[in-house]
Amino acid sequence: MSSTPETRLKGHLGVPGVVFLVLAAVAPLTGIIVIGGIGIAVGTGGGTPMMFLLATAVFLLFAVGYAQMAKRLVNAGGFYAFVVRGLGRTAGLVAAFVALVGYNCFVAGAVGTSGFFTSIVVADVFGPDLPWWLWSLASVAGVWLLTRSGIDLSAKVLGVALVLEVAILVVLDIAILVTTGYSFEPFLPEVFLTGSVGLGLLFAANAFVGFEATGLFSEEARDPKRTIPRATYAAIVFIGVFAAVTTWAIVSALGVRGAGDTALEHLAAGDLVFTVSAEYLGDGLTDVMRLLLVVSLFAALLALHNSATRYLYALGRVGVLPRPLARTRRANGAPVAASTVQLAFATLVAMAYAVAGADPIANLVAAFTGIGTLGIVLLQAIAATAIVVHFRRVRDPRPLSTFVLPLLGGLGLWTVTALAFGNFPELAGSDSPVIALLPWLLPVAVAAALAVAYHLRSSKPEVWSVLDQDLDRVSEPPATTDTERNP
Repeated sequence: MSSTPETRLKGHLGVPGVVFLVLAAVAPLTGIIVIGGIGIAVGTGGGTPMMFLLATAVFLLFAVGYAQMAKRLVNAGGFYAFVVRGLGRTAGLVAAFVALVGYNCFVAGAVGTSGFFTSIVVADVFGPDLPWWLWSLASVAGVWLLTRSGIDLSAKVLGVALVLEVAILVVLDIAILVTTGYSFEPFLPEVFLTGSVGLGLLFAANAFVGFEATGLFSEEARDPKRTIPRATYAAIVFIGVFAAVTTWAIVSALGVRGAGDTALEHLAAGDLVFTVSAEYLGDGLTDVMRLLLVVSLFAALLALHNSATRYLYALGRVGVLPRPLARTRRANGAPVAASTVQLAFATLVAMAYAVAGADPIANLVAAFTGIGTLGIVLLQAIAATAIVVHFRRVRDPRPLSTFVLPLLGGLGLWTVTALAFGNFPELAGSDSPVIALLPWLLPVAVAAALAVAYHLRSSKPEVWSVLDQDLDRVSEPPATTDTERNP
């Protein structure tokens, strides 16, 4: 038997498992508390629920083409593979490098976010006041152990976390409905067109960051060409409807016309949702919500790490990055090498900020979560373009589902991308001139991708040729030995 390390992902994910992985990355509770609160404050105020519905429409239009592509292409490289198929190898590498910047920075920011809020919540609820970085290290250790145990276990853990965090918000929604009722004013043009519609749409779209990860788990799904499209639609609809209903409840509780001003008063403390919860649910359930925020942040860290890991794995498998990154555990197919490298990077970044004594939220989280969000939004827009081009190139006979609707979704995503670039300080939540320069990391990533493409074409033609040959992995038979192909 050869000693070639195993490089095949394994899993038995169905639609619920993939949805749990994706929604955990979106982190509904965190999204409502953080993104929803900011959107109400600096966006369209009482019209925020309408912004979530508009964002849902954009992503559903995109999902039409995405679903058609997912039925034809199964690869752990996700959007990287889609872009290779649609726009070619060079563009695929550009998408891959943008994804590496986006997801790896997002995880680094999530390490800081998880540690910071865990420290605060534990101190407030239980008493012990420990440094944020200790909780960050504990979170990283938990994520690493779960990742080694395989994607199926991660999906189960994330499923439990998701049900709990959604449940507490549903209780709040019902309490507001029964006590105050919901106002229909948020859906009046005179309400949702006031304030900053651009920022309102940007923050609503930000709540969807992570849904595109459905394709990253296609090689670990039972029936990927059916599971991934269904999971994508389910994730988008759930995110959009849930966020719209919950922010509808919150602005109704605050008073629709004055919701923006009230949210602005709570912006610095970030306690808008907790204040509403204390009024409608009482202090006991509000403490439960705080504890579930910690659970939500850990779940988001785990899910985002799983996504970032699969980009490293896929690029290692084809030889763009070091091939050892494609090494997996024989027992469960977990991408242990890529996982360890990814967490090491994120941890080193977070600990550098801790050693420097920098504020984790104002510096670490603002910088890395901001650039992570921008990178992923740009990745979505590039993929949308690739999908439209691919189906036009093969002259697909279904113009509505493979051209018109995906094109409209792509235009919406490029609009969100432009808004994110133009409003990056607001997106990052910081007015630091240093953080304002961070979007330039993405042009640097594009330049690096072009340089790597040139190098591969001229010096490693065998790797270059593999990039558009190692795309659809669904037809490969299950491995019977530990000598599986390592392209």
